[in-house]
Amino acid sequence: MKALNLYGVGDLRFEDVPLPERKRGEVMLRVRAVGICGSDIPRVFDKGTYHFPTIIGHEFAGEIVEADNQSLVGKGASVFPLLPCGKCLACQTGHYAQCKAYSYYGSRQDGAMAEYLAVKEANLCLLPDGVSYEAAAMNEPAAVALHAFRKSRAALGDTMVIYGIGAIAFLLAWWAKAAGVSNIILAGRSQAKVQMAEQLGFAAVNVREVDLGEYVRGLTGGEGADVCIEGTGCSDGAEACLDVAKRFGNVVLMGNPAGNINISQNGYWQILRKELQLIGTWNSSFSRQENDWQQSLQAMQSGILQPEKLITHRFSLSEYKKAFDLMHEKQEPYLKVMFVL
Repeated sequence: MKALNLYGVGDLRFEDVPLPERKRGEVMLRVRAVGICGSDIPRVFDKGTYHFPTIIGHEFAGEIVEADNQSLVGKGASVFPLLPCGKCLACQTGHYAQCKAYSYYGSRQDGAMAEYLAVKEANLCLLPDGVSYEAAAMNEPAAVALHAFRKSRAALGDTMVIYGIGAIAFLLAWWAKAAGVSNIILAGRSQAKVQMAEQLGFAAVNVREVDLGEYVRGLTGGEGADVCIEGTGCSDGAEACLDVAKRFGNVVLMGNPAGNINISQNGYWQILRKELQLIGTWNSSFSRQENDWQQSLQAMQSGILQPEKLITHRFSLSEYKKAFDLMHEKQEPYLKVMFVL
């Protein structure tokens, strides 16, 4: 089969590799769509994976073509990419994202930027009617967004600021809208992204041109936002969220930092004086008690989420250089870049 195999930092190859071997408890998935996550860019160009070579890709969906349970064959599925150890305390309580010894499709073991992948049957999310493979390939970021939204404790009538305008931000905004959040403001540094947000019906602010604090306080009678979600993993975003949050507000830290996050003395004072709640969020829930993945698919089916509107670029696997260079070099504005097989 054809696959994108990472042999080292900056050494991604489109090549023939052996078909994966399906083990007990696994199904063979014919990959139909796989997204490039923002985390795949440093994985390819800066820090690598946990071993080489590695077939990358963890946002994906496909058709089940082989399984011990024959009733699964022919069905579509997205796949929870985290493979928990099943033994640690986190696993025993269903908190798989906090597993101490997990594996992961696309970084710790081979992933989905390939024609086929053998995946754990227990990690399948079968697609409901009307949900396409391309939409389902965005089930991972949709679940991450839902997890962050739940952590935020946003409620009916609240004002929410999402700092960083990317695919997850829009998915978050849709979750917030469905929950009755009154004011949803997306904040970013790109005018093109601001225009994308406005085209999708959301208020957006270019923080290079508009003072975000003044904008939010003007919208809320001087109070500030009930909830702020930081999605960039940068110091500026953290500072901005602390500044615009109201007294006793919630600040959710979601962005994965590429380096140190520094908070000024004034930012720290904001935490103290406004008695802010700082909330961390990581990955998503995939358990019997709480399953962000199944709920996300249901929201796609009902139209609450419209992930296909976020796919700005589609490529074949053989066009991988164009796809990765577009994102790495920021050649043009994009939201979700996807390989369609």
